[in-house]
Amino acid sequence: MTNGDAYDDQTLAGPGVSSRPAGLRVLVAEDFEPVRTLTTRMLNKLGHDDVDEAEDGQEAVDALGAKRYDLLLLDMSMPRLSGIDVVRWLHAHPDRLEGLSIVVVSAAAHEERPMLNELGVTLMLPKPVRIQQLSDVIDEVRAGR
Repeated sequence: MTNGDAYDDQTLAGPGVSSRPAGLRVLVAEDFEPVRTLTTRMLNKLGHDDVDEAEDGQEAVDALGAKRYDLLLLDMSMPRLSGIDVVRWLHAHPDRLEGLSIVVVSAAAHEERPMLNELGVTLMLPKPVRIQQLSDVIDEVRAGR
């Protein structure tokens, strides 16, 4: 039997107890549509239904300016504004950075680590993202709150 085949959260936790914390408000900023869609589906499967998508850095900045998020999954290489530009925009607008955890999703995250650390970004996921890695980083985000 695989995880969740025969039991829902209610069965595992017992009556009146929910074992799954409330979902996060997430923005997925990724220019490659198949990766963006897959990431959103993984987030939904993990119980996060309030997920918005941005196709490039400018759309990410527009979304961040319009709505508060708990988590930003940010690709580094995007058109119009890069992931670094988005992080710099957030630092210039600290009210939008408040309560937001940024996770960089990149195939070259290890190469970008020094610059990202200077900007205060310490959470990174390598591409391709696996659902367990995503779940683990979300748990890390929740533990840090």
